[in-house]
Amino acid sequence: MPKIVDHEARRKELAEAAWRVIRREGLEGASVRNVAKEAGMSLGSLRHYFATQSELLAFSMRMVGERVKERIKKLEMTGDIRADFERIIEETLPLDDERVSESIVWLGFVGKALVDESLGELAAEIHEALYGLFRKLADALIRFGSCRPDADAELEARRLHALVDGLVVHALTNPRSVDPDTIRRTIAYHLSGLMPERSDAQDKRPGNDRSGI
Repeated sequence: MPKIVDHEARRKELAEAAWRVIRREGLEGASVRNVAKEAGMSLGSLRHYFATQSELLAFSMRMVGERVKERIKKLEMTGDIRADFERIIEETLPLDDERVSESIVWLGFVGKALVDESLGELAAEIHEALYGLFRKLADALIRFGSCRPDADAELEARRLHALVDGLVVHALTNPRSVDPDTIRRTIAYHLSGLMPERSDAQDKRPGNDRSGI
């Protein structure tokens, strides 16, 4: 009886192998040959799933996005809008080994997309998806009356997007200076400027109300 191969699971295994190589050797080291070796697979077998490094990198980046979305979905909302929003934002930042690996893949992907036209469309899609998350957060803050009355949802979303991207780059390139505590304090400081002090009653929302995000 022929062996049944779960092709999607195998593609994910290869993407995870690519993450390990990228983290250890950088993007230039993540050739299809090196990734095949990392995964314990022949080069010919890997090319059955990904013909080029760009295809492998694109799949790896999509998998990063899916993992972030799944983590956010699984968050238990407490009803404290400030605390809940901080937790959502933190899922996009390099605060542990898993998220550091994801951020390294993202940074490598962005650099590759600048010189590889085949990745341009996906790069734009990922950019808009992250902006969309922050726009939903900004819209929710305004709807709940939890931010400055003069806040502009689009500009606040873009400002938060730029802050997160900048923190990712700084944390990866200068981790001794921009450590997880610094990242958390920076996000908290940003939200303090956006969200004025309010009473407990005003700051609370139903625990699992996700209508705004």
